[in-house]
Amino acid sequence: MNDFLEQIWFGNTVKSYLIVAGVILFVILLKRIISHYFASLLFRVVNKIWKNIDKASFTNLLIQPLGFFLLILISIISLYKLNFPAELNVEIYKYTIREVLHTISTIVLIISFIWLLLRIVDFIASILEKRASLTPDHSDDQLIIFFRDFFKVVISIVGVMMMLNYAFNLNVGSLITGLSIVGAAIALALRESLENLIASFIIFFDKPFTIGDLVKVQQVSGTVEKIGLRSTRIRTDNKTLVSVPNKQMVDSVLDNLSSRTQRRGDLKLELSIQTSAAKLELLLAGIKKIVERNEIEDANVFITEITSNAVVLQSDYYTAPITIKEFNTAKQEINLQSLQLIEQLKIELSGASADIRITNVNDK
Repeated sequence: MNDFLEQIWFGNTVKSYLIVAGVILFVILLKRIISHYFASLLFRVVNKIWKNIDKASFTNLLIQPLGFFLLILISIISLYKLNFPAELNVEIYKYTIREVLHTISTIVLIISFIWLLLRIVDFIASILEKRASLTPDHSDDQLIIFFRDFFKVVISIVGVMMMLNYAFNLNVGSLITGLSIVGAAIALALRESLENLIASFIIFFDKPFTIGDLVKVQQVSGTVEKIGLRSTRIRTDNKTLVSVPNKQMVDSVLDNLSSRTQRRGDLKLELSIQTSAAKLELLLAGIKKIVERNEIEDANVFITEITSNAVVLQSDYYTAPITIKEFNTAKQEINLQSLQLIEQLKIELSGASADIRITNVNDK
C-alpha cells in the first residue's frame, strides 16, 4: 500500500494527490458549516459597532459568498502544494498552461472576495435603511441608497485594478500614468456623466427635493421615486417612469410642489354688461360666502375689469396643501355653487344672449 502511495504520477506522488483531494472534498462537504462559523465571527465584530442586529439575516446574507471564497482560497492553496506536470505545461500564444491557470484562479479568487465585500455593503446599508425609516426625514433614506451604490462602484473598480495587478502583473500606477492622455480623452467623452455625478452630490447635500416629493422640472412633473448616481427617476401623473439627468435637476428651475404651504385656485366670470350694480353686489357677497363655506384659508373676490362686452369678476382662493384629488373636489364645489348663485340672481354671462344678424348689401 505504501508503495502505491509513493508512486509518482505527473510529477507528484499519489499520496499528495489524495491529500489535496481530501482537503478540497472536506471543504466542499463542510463549506456551509465553516462559512457559518466565520460569519458568526464577523457578526461579533459588527455587533460591537451596531447593536440589536439580526444574526440570522447577517449570516444568511454572507454564508454563500463567504463559503465560495473559502472554497476557492483553500483549493488554490492546496493545489499550489503540487508540482505542475511538465508534460502539460505547453505554450499557448506565448503563455504556458500553468500561467493561464494561475491567472484564471487569481481572477476567480478576487471576484469571490469582491462579491463578499459587496454583500457586506448591502447588509450595512440595510441596517442603516431600517434606522433611517424610523425618522420622519426622507433625505437620509436616499443618502444611504446613494452611498450604497457609490461604494459598490468603488469596490468594483478596486477589484478590476486588483485583477490587473495580481492576475496580469500590470503596474496599475504606471498604467494610469501612461494612460493619462487617454484618461483625459475619456474624461472629456464622459463629461456629462461626471457632471451628473457631481450634480447628484449637490442634490444630496443641498436637498432641493427628496424621495417622495412632488416636483416639476422643465416639462416633467411627478413624484420622485429614486435619486441615482446619474439620473433622478420621476413617476408622472400618467404613471410613466421618466429619468431626468441630475445635471438638469440642478441647473433647471425646479418647482418642489410638496414644499408649498397652500394650493391656489382661480374663479373667473365674465358677466353680461347689462348686469345691475345691485346684482353684482349680491353676487360678490354670495361668492365670498361660498368660498368661506368650503374651508378656504384665504380668498379674494373682486370685479377686476369692465369692458364694452363684459363685467369681469375674478376670485383667487387658497387651500391647505391637500392632495390634488381633494383640491379638485373643492374647486368643483365652488364652481357649481357659483353657477347656482348666478342662476338664482338671474345674471347672464357675457355673450349668452348675443344675437347674430345677417344683412344683405345690395350691389351698386
